[in-house]
Amino acid sequence: MKLKKTLLATALLLATSLSLTSCGQKNDADNSSNAKSGDSAKGSVYYLNFKPEVEKVWNEIAKTYTDETGVPVKVVTAASGTYEKTLKAEITKSDAPTLFQINGPIGYKNWKDYTKDLKDSELYKHLIDKDLAVKDGEGVFGIPYVVEGYGIIYNDAILQKYIKLDGAKIKSVDEINNFEKLKEVAEDMQAKKADLGIDGAFACTSLKPGEDWRWQTHLANLPIFYEYRDNKVKDMDEVKFKYSDNYKNIFDLYIQNSTVEPNALTGKAVTDSMAEFALEKAAFVQNGNWAWSQISEVSGNKVKAENIKFLPIYTGVKGEEKQGICIGTENFFSVNSKASEEDQKATEEFLNWLFTSDKGKEFVTKDLGFISPFDTFKEEDQPEDPLAKEVVKYMSNKDLYNVDWNFTSFPSQAFKDFFGQALGQYASGEMKWNEVKDSFVKSWKDEKAAQK
Repeated sequence: MKLKKTLLATALLLATSLSLTSCGQKNDADNSSNAKSGDSAKGSVYYLNFKPEVEKVWNEIAKTYTDETGVPVKVVTAASGTYEKTLKAEITKSDAPTLFQINGPIGYKNWKDYTKDLKDSELYKHLIDKDLAVKDGEGVFGIPYVVEGYGIIYNDAILQKYIKLDGAKIKSVDEINNFEKLKEVAEDMQAKKADLGIDGAFACTSLKPGEDWRWQTHLANLPIFYEYRDNKVKDMDEVKFKYSDNYKNIFDLYIQNSTVEPNALTGKAVTDSMAEFALEKAAFVQNGNWAWSQISEVSGNKVKAENIKFLPIYTGVKGEEKQGICIGTENFFSVNSKASEEDQKATEEFLNWLFTSDKGKEFVTKDLGFISPFDTFKEEDQPEDPLAKEVVKYMSNKDLYNVDWNFTSFPSQAFKDFFGQALGQYASGEMKWNEVKDSFVKSWKDEKAAQK
């Protein structure tokens, strides 16, 4: 086997560890002025925020809630890439977070001693798809607070232009409902790229180390979703990569009908891919609803909001005509089970206000930009960006099944990095597919064992 496991992931983790600082102390001080003394019997809330980019919004939410209720709310924001380290430092303090985030089943295993069972909580009752929650037996220990979706984003203006060409393989985009038809259309568009004014059917597949998460995580979720479904499980210590040929189907389609040659992909970043799509050099790109901001903010963007749509990621699995896009989350709220009863109650009431009150929902939708998974949000309460609307459309389509985000159960970042390296070598012609498959299965098993 040509692939050699590198120490890249380990080095990156070590570098991150060495750069960690005691984050959030300034935020702690800043927010203390937002909290009124309040009635101590009401308890208080301390939220350890995961995303620095929305720190100001959470500070405003905290201030607004305290002004309305008198309940003190403190927000501390961990620096990017340091959340787990910061949580470990904060959770053992006497004034520990009452509200924090876990990233799914793997995160729950790390923090199960601090997660309260929320199965009887008001917020859980409002969760539309209760299968999204992090569960252990009958207990509910993580409630998703935002839903995201990813699939194949396409520019409908280019597709409509293609449909008008002589010999087009479809008369409507709706005809693309399986891999066979997607392949037929994409390859025909690639052959007619000059007529369409594009450089390739698909934007470049970013395989540069650190930029390959769309393939070693998001795309890899598809075969794992189906293997889990076959086995009626949500996690496995060993996998067979049963649907590896299906992964190869779509991956080959991406790299062979692209704006660049396959051997150039290990030097491409996500920004390259999104810029190609924004400048209408490609008709398709795999990404999630968060990509609209990336596309719309590209200098010279040509893609209009009304022309950006989602297709499911078809791979040739039987019955995929009923498959939707990949919908899920890595973001789950957990309440600290070791906090006082008053603080636990105050924290749950704060969450109820945020996701049920008019003011709270306005923060969620307009300021945080979340697609909410709760039944308290109506269609008009959801974000306005076009890809968010597409996610809501797929969520609401009862005729389709959506693909769960099972990558939250992937063994480790090292596993994903290793797979990404294998994909890069395969695209460059330095590795055969059976070697990629074998390395996937072995690395999964090894990394799962290392977690125990």
